[in-house]
Amino acid sequence: MPDDRRRVFRFWTAALAAVAVTGLLAGCGTGARAGGPGGMTLPRGRAVWLLTRYALGALVADPAVRAGLAGSLIYEILQPGQQPLPGVKATPVVTFPAVAPLREALATGHLPAGTRAVLYDPEAWSFTPAGEQRDPARAAATAAGLARAHGLQIIVAPALNLTTVLAPGPAPRWRRFLDLRLAAELARVADVIDLQAQSLERSPGSYEAFVREAARQARAAKPGVTVVAGLSTNPPGAVVGSQQLLAAIRATWPAVDGYWLNIPGRGPRCPTCGPAAPDVGIAALRAVF
Repeated sequence: MPDDRRRVFRFWTAALAAVAVTGLLAGCGTGARAGGPGGMTLPRGRAVWLLTRYALGALVADPAVRAGLAGSLIYEILQPGQQPLPGVKATPVVTFPAVAPLREALATGHLPAGTRAVLYDPEAWSFTPAGEQRDPARAAATAAGLARAHGLQIIVAPALNLTTVLAPGPAPRWRRFLDLRLAAELARVADVIDLQAQSLERSPGSYEAFVREAARQARAAKPGVTVVAGLSTNPPGAVVGSQQLLAAIRATWPAVDGYWLNIPGRGPRCPTCGPAAPDVGIAALRAVF
């Protein structure tokens, strides 16, 4: 074979081999399958979802998203006094930022019929007492004991800003959160732990690093705990789009069991949030279902 023909032959042999290897690598992922022109899809019925009543209503209004959520375990997060969304299959969860109102609601029976879980949401804000901010693990253990005494699951959702109380310093909050091993401490008493990573959506590398390490810590502390990661259509700060939510999901599934997709609006609990943006969440979920 002449030299020039040998060179052509070797070029195409190498090119075909590279294509074959790329195809094999693309098919070796676990927990997700290739979907659409841009990446992966979440296996239907596998991911766990935490959704506020408003977010759930906005998402299931879209037929494609409603079909994608079908069969999934959905925790519908309610504020005290709210009733579950009619006509939607979901597990009602009432959220509390402090132990005292949780204790009172359980003692007086002021929970919607069918409530299966309560959510304890300690943050460095006015709704969580200073003592609980300084010792969130102890407070979460108290909340868990109250919940289980009433036959309820406990979901714990510690905010990254707890580090401003527990370990003030120049390092990013998510790194201090990991150094404090808060995911491990709180997972020990929880049935579900939510990693409030939504403020990191604009930094994909930080989001992935935090969520994967925090999930590892949580599962090492309590094998079998359900771990979900926070997403938001409009966290405080610069606008985010569906591609950023999509990138966060692709970077962390299946290191977590699911996601809390929040669609907040400006209010007392999020004074710096912009207007609610359900279209961002709908576009992201359409891309992964």
